[in-house]
Amino acid sequence: MEVIQTAIEGVVIIEPRIFADDRGYFYESWNQKEFNEKVRRVDFVQDNQSKSSYGVLRGLHFQKGEHAQSKLVRVVKGAVLDVAVDIRKGSPTFGQHVTVELTEDNQRQFFVPRGFAHGFSVLSETAVFQYKCDNLYCRESEGAIAWDDPQLDIDWRIPADRVILSPKDSHHPLLQDADYLFDYSVDLYSPLR
Repeated sequence: MEVIQTAIEGVVIIEPRIFADDRGYFYESWNQKEFNEKVRRVDFVQDNQSKSSYGVLRGLHFQKGEHAQSKLVRVVKGAVLDVAVDIRKGSPTFGQHVTVELTEDNQRQFFVPRGFAHGFSVLSETAVFQYKCDNLYCRESEGAIAWDDPQLDIDWRIPADRVILSPKDSHHPLLQDADYLFDYSVDLYSPLR
């Protein structure tokens, strides 16, 4: 696998080595040893999958405190624009974001570390989206910021009048008004967090 560094330290794009011929293709979608060596030590404990139609926008979500999560995301069918926003107070990249298009054709994966809000918009007719999490989901620890926060200035590549949100995703605070953010000086991977 090739690891592509982004403008924000720790947020990386992963391109698998694909073996293709006239029968189709094969690639290794996950290798714990290689990931630990090339990206960081992470123990994923939960896999999730969603299916969405064009214009669906999910985010920008995160898990708070001891339930903070890293995610390794990919698209099995279709195409999405995936976004990670740095919400670590004191970080030199606080409030900045990285975007990457994930498609069934490019087979890219995107690693979103703890301390980042995450979301995606569906660019294709439908998309099947998979993600690995290094901590179990906890409803009481849900956090989010507004997808359309002008301070973030994210181009979701969908006209605003075509965006489809859940009722919950329609009412998140702006980054400047969020009641919970991460502390850049704290090691979010420490077992004592």
